[in-house]
Parts: sequence; structure tokens; C-alpha cells
Amino acid sequence: MPFYHKLGKIPPKRHTQFRKPDGGLYYEQLFGTIGFDGMYSNLYHIHRPTQVKAIGNRYSVAPEIADANNIRSLLLKGFDLPPTDDFLESRKIILTNSDCHVALAAPKKSMTDYFYKNSDSDEVLFIHEGSGTLKTLMGNISFKYGDYLVIPRGIIYQIEFDTEDNRLLIVETKDPVYTPKRYRNWFGQLLEHSPYCERDFRAPTELVPHDEKGSFLMKIKKKDEILELEYVTHPFDVVGYDGYNFPYAFSIHDFEPITGRIHQPPPVHQTFETAGLVICSFVPRLYDYHPDAIPAPYNHSNIDSDEVLYYVDGDFMSRNNIKKGHVTLHPAGIPHGPHPGAAERSIGKKGTEELAVMVDTFRPLMVTKEAEKLADSDYYKSWLEEEDK
Repeated sequence: MPFYHKLGKIPPKRHTQFRKPDGGLYYEQLFGTIGFDGMYSNLYHIHRPTQVKAIGNRYSVAPEIADANNIRSLLLKGFDLPPTDDFLESRKIILTNSDCHVALAAPKKSMTDYFYKNSDSDEVLFIHEGSGTLKTLMGNISFKYGDYLVIPRGIIYQIEFDTEDNRLLIVETKDPVYTPKRYRNWFGQLLEHSPYCERDFRAPTELVPHDEKGSFLMKIKKKDEILELEYVTHPFDVVGYDGYNFPYAFSIHDFEPITGRIHQPPPVHQTFETAGLVICSFVPRLYDYHPDAIPAPYNHSNIDSDEVLYYVDGDFMSRNNIKKGHVTLHPAGIPHGPHPGAAERSIGKKGTEELAVMVDTFRPLMVTKEAEKLADSDYYKSWLEEEDK
């Protein structure tokens, strides 16, 4: 995250003696990215963060591919995904490429008997239903409906849910997640024309160091495998840290839409970016105000990207028969646009209450077998006129 944050106790200078009340040393950890060239934080542990007691099971969580060269528009009924008790087991990858996984999850239970770390990818968790607390070695963040939780790679975390009714959209990306460059000045501060500012982001506010020894199970994701390690000390033993690399939350409800006299292109909705994809937020907003405006989007060709839309709430005006939790994929290579009648219906409308998350990838997405279980196989025909069906 391109702003400075500190929490807990830290010494005046990096890489110097920082002593506990009993005279022993706290253990410093540089939590850095891009080979000492990216954002980083310095963490201070009660115990050495390196004490592995045993190495346990390892198993694959690689997605099974159903269509590696997809050229059809696809609709997935996301809320048909059955709830699963365990958080990791609930995560079902529906779309994937070499840059990212896009997954749905409906976990029922909190993570209480293990800790989790994704060592390969940054994770963006969008909370569609549910609330709770993201607990990490760098502090806690409360979350609720509409929150994005951005968890940089290497962050150790647990999730505590308030209820068993939880629905998440998850994007795992091999490249770091940033705010779009065009929103920032050369110092990294968000500019006046950005649709949000730093005060909209919620960094961890509660640091609860655990001074415990015993047996602590860590599940680490690496190269589409889960590897289980047993640590001697509690992973959440950090007494303080500072830097630019930490988890944070941002609510889709705090995204301020950019509007215009005629229809604005999708980049005005951009919220996050990586080298391989962008994430956009469609929120309630005023429609275009040119007297002859057509608020519905124009037909367009996805030449360089696959477009994934996750429908959260409201009435998505360019689509027919869309419900909460639906996911559409409009792949590169074929044009798409508003459904029949949508453009005409939009004329004269003053605004929309739609809420959706879009993921545009710059490499083609492969459709998984988990996606096929949720698919409406006839969606690609939904642009046909009645007489052509």
C-alpha cells in the first residue's frame, strides 16, 4: 500500500538492538517485496519467526481445466456454490490463467485450528455476504458487506466470521496489487481526481501479540499446493512494525463514481491494478446527462482482455435476467454489449443503483470444472433477437 503505517512498539532506528522488558532481544523481520526493491515493512517478534517443528502433509489445490481455449460468453450462478465448513476447502477456482485465479467461496466456519499464508500471490477478498474480523500477524481488521480485503503475499492470517452465511469473491494475483498509477502523484499520494483517498483505506488498528509456545499449524500455498508446517511459536507474536507493506480494507461503498455527459469507458471504474489485471467497482451513480445520451454501454470488442463481472446487488441495467452472485465472462476475441432492449430501456433514466465488481485480465482465462458446475450453458445465445432463436 503506497502510504506509511506503523502500529505497536518499534525502536528508533532499523536494524538496531530492541530489547524486551527482561533484557532479551525482540527479533526483527524485514517483510519485503520485489527483491529489496518494492514496498516493505519491518516487524518485531517476541520469538524467532523461523522455528519449524515439523513438516506435514502436502496436497494439490490446482484447478482442473474444463476449457483451456474458451471463446463463448459464459454465465455462472455463483450462489449455487454449496457452503463448505472450512475456509480453504470452500474456495473454488472458476477461472484461471498464468497471472491469477478467480475463485468463489462460501465458508461457514471461522479459521481456528490453523493459520494460512499464500506465498505466491496477493489476495483480494470481496465480501458479498457476511462480516467478521481478518486477524493477521500485523493486526486485525473488521470487515462487512462490500469490503475488499487486500492481503499481500506472505501475510499470515486467520478469518473469524460472525455467522455461517458468508459469500466471497476472491482474486489471487501473481503480481502485487496497487492503486492505479494514474491516481497517484510522483510521491505516491492519491490525486484530487482519484475516486477515493487515503482516508478511505483501513489499515490494521489492533495488534494483539501472542507470547505462546506449543504446536501451531501453518498451511502455506505455493505453486498450487498446500504445504503444512508446524511452528513452535504462535505466528501472531509481533509487538510492532512500520512500513508500506501491510493488509488493508477498502469498502466498495466508498468508491466515488466518475460520470460524464456521455457514457464513460470501464477504466473510470478502476479500483486496483496489477501487471496482469485490473479490478473495477461499479457503484450507484448518476447516468450520462447529454440530452441524447444512451446510458447503456456500447457494443465493444475485447481484443486484449477477458472481462469478468461479478454482480453484487441492484439492477445491472445492461443485462437481462441477472441476479445476485451471478458471474459473467466475456472473453477476448468476440464482441459483447447490452442485451436486447437494454439500450432502449436506459434512455432517459437518471441513475442506477447497481453494484458489481469487474476483473479484466490481459491474458485469456481458462474455464475450470468447478465453473462448469455453475454454468448456464445457453448464456451465449442471450443476445439473439426473438425471431432468431
